[in-house]
Amino acid sequence: MNLLIALVIGLMAGAHSATWGMYKDAIYEGFTYKKYFRSIILSGIIAVVFESVTNLNVARPGNMLILYGMTYVIERAILEFYKTFLREEDQTKYFIPMQFHVQGRVVKSRRTRWLLGGACLIGLSLAVLGINALQRSDLQLPGWLVVLLIGSVGGWISAFGGAWKDAPIEGFERLKFFRSPVIALSYALLLACFTQNYLYIAMGGLGYTIGTLETYKTFFFPNKPRGKFAGKEIQYPEMLEKRKRFVPLYVAIWVAVVTTSVITFTQPRQGLI
Repeated sequence: MNLLIALVIGLMAGAHSATWGMYKDAIYEGFTYKKYFRSIILSGIIAVVFESVTNLNVARPGNMLILYGMTYVIERAILEFYKTFLREEDQTKYFIPMQFHVQGRVVKSRRTRWLLGGACLIGLSLAVLGINALQRSDLQLPGWLVVLLIGSVGGWISAFGGAWKDAPIEGFERLKFFRSPVIALSYALLLACFTQNYLYIAMGGLGYTIGTLETYKTFFFPNKPRGKFAGKEIQYPEMLEKRKRFVPLYVAIWVAVVTTSVITFTQPRQGLI
């Protein structure tokens, strides 16, 4: 039963990210179900594997929220790593290259990109190991202080990565830079109410941060071109209407997440704070 619940949660997380991705990109790149279901299938696998490895009791509403956030951030990390360091694709269709670049100049050497990708993986692994080491050290810190220390870690990773990719081309925006850490900390405070696991708090909070910011940018400003397609002409105008068919699914997933959060706060909790 846990595996089935994990699968459903993973499919929901994948459908959420796939929908905002399609909504913003399909008018420029076109729509294919193969691409749309990529995130859904990957997220389903991630959730099942994560539950199997951690033995997280996903029958509990609080753990459902944890699994959703962790699945979301892992799926995004895998795909962004693939697009940045591994995928070979014509970058001329983008205003901001998706492959690793230095001030807009794409690093064409595959070997160099792989080495850079390896360095990136090492850095992320060290961040994860550092969070786990902090928990094992048991410094007897107040829960609220721990959340302040680790809650925005994922947000800072996202902020620095985004600034490296976008700022040389779009310019540096202070509000945009600090937005991810602040929102990640807010979600970390929420997750800390029903889990004591530092990694779940920090990285799960980043998963919800990504979902929240992409919702805001995609659906509150639907006619504003995303950075990577800024100045590019719409190639598939029919998708302006067709993409709206997926909005009810997107809203339903948000409703499910919010409802689960409310249910969680009506039950006994053993969180960090």
